[in-house]
Amino acid sequence: MAKKRANGEGNIRKRKDGRWEGRYTAGYDSLTGKRIIKNVLGKTQAEVKEKLALAMDDVKDLDVSRSDDYTVGSWLTNWYTLYAKPNVRVSTAEYYRRSIELHVNPRIGDIKLNKLTGRDLQKLYQDLRENGRLREVQKEKSPGLSASTVRGIHLMLHNALDRAVKERLIQRNPTDD
Repeated sequence: MAKKRANGEGNIRKRKDGRWEGRYTAGYDSLTGKRIIKNVLGKTQAEVKEKLALAMDDVKDLDVSRSDDYTVGSWLTNWYTLYAKPNVRVSTAEYYRRSIELHVNPRIGDIKLNKLTGRDLQKLYQDLRENGRLREVQKEKSPGLSASTVRGIHLMLHNALDRAVKERLIQRNPTDD
């Protein structure tokens, strides 16, 4: 007879396609009260057991019901309105707003916040350095943004994503990479 797993440990089964699947409760929907069920896949039962333990450990620190709601663009807009604009100088707030609207949202604004990686950010920074200028007159001389401007955008993203970590929307800040 198979060993029964305790409450809260998730469950593991073998699928028809030969792979193993582990399912666990990631949280509860605040509106309906229903469970939010996530899964992990692997080739062996032992591999799934490890992945399941790691995934359940990660979920303890996240507010899963809210973390799936945000894209990078929607979180930055929310962060700007609630945290940045009231607490920084007017010129800094305007710099943040322009950076979000003109540079960040068009490039990575559609990515889910919890799916954002350091690689996505490196591609953003590289693209800004190579062809980030928007005005045609300036584009002819130098198509990319200066290193200090890209650094400023990085610092703004770092602050915004730090707040997302504090709000338990993401596990760790991808700008640390």
